[in-house]
Amino acid sequence: MNAIDVALICRALGDSNRLQIVEMLSGGEKCACKLLERFEITQPTLSHHMRILVECGLVDVRREGKWSHYTLNCETLRAFQAFMDSLSCRKEDDGGCCCG
Repeated sequence: MNAIDVALICRALGDSNRLQIVEMLSGGEKCACKLLERFEITQPTLSHHMRILVECGLVDVRREGKWSHYTLNCETLRAFQAFMDSLSCRKEDDGGCCCG
């Protein structure tokens, strides 16, 4: 996963509503109507949030009649998880400081 993809996902998850939507989708596919029931937002606002999640690749959409059904894109989620797992926190820098 390249840095641009990671940044887009981080931007998408930086909103608490979108983060909660992703948590809901981790339980399986959800219709937009079910997502709207959970949040006190309008349908256009939900569409905005879902567009951002779809554009970053984290969520897939399936249209059925007038309704949209959303699922997590497991391949993207696993790649993002692998990137996050590759990060580490060290107290000391092995290379030392080279500035004056």
